[in-house]
Amino acid sequence: MMRTEEKFSEFYEKWMGQLEDHLALLLQVSKENNSDKNVATVNKLTAHHKEFYKVKWDHEDVLGFFSPVWLTPLEIAYMWVTGWKPSMVFRLVETVKSGMTEEQARRIEALRVNMKAEEEKVEREMERQQMRVADRSIVELARLESAATRSGDATVVSRVNGLVEVALRGVVAGLKKVMKMADCVRLKTLKGVLDVLNPVQCVDFLAATCMLQIQMRRWGKNTDKSSLSK
Repeated sequence: MMRTEEKFSEFYEKWMGQLEDHLALLLQVSKENNSDKNVATVNKLTAHHKEFYKVKWDHEDVLGFFSPVWLTPLEIAYMWVTGWKPSMVFRLVETVKSGMTEEQARRIEALRVNMKAEEEKVEREMERQQMRVADRSIVELARLESAATRSGDATVVSRVNGLVEVALRGVVAGLKKVMKMADCVRLKTLKGVLDVLNPVQCVDFLAATCMLQIQMRRWGKNTDKSSLSK
């Protein structure tokens, strides 16, 4: 495992542990009917999520987020462009839907439609980046590198490797762009939902999102253990 992946794995384990603490706090304040505590707890959790994305974006190995070693195979199976799919959030909103007003329901539906369009924009950009690999210039570089390796000419090999490195930097930069686009849709979705819900509803909604993320991780780890024991 690369050092950068090790560092992020350590960060993620710690971050998930803190998420469990936040969940415990959310469940506690949900019983107290204290508006100020609800708002403070929601703010703490949103800051926790923002910290995750700040560290993620500062991380050097962009490709690592497309095949994360810190997640279980089960978590990876449900991953959408390096994270959770924004439209999934609207299923979780249904946990507080019974207490929503007609105006809140209308705003949530408008947000869902907008975020679905944003998701599709990310998917189109991801497809565009994937197609770059089959671009004529990349295919030609692959052919040149193969020919240079067979020739055994160190000068030619070095020159072609330099061209390949430049091309791959462009590919990685494109993937980083898509990753950030997807993360921005995630953050916009989360903020959009919280802006519509009242403090009590925000607590219930965030408790549901935390619980799902924590349980998916536990189920994933248990599945890994079961596979190893067979």
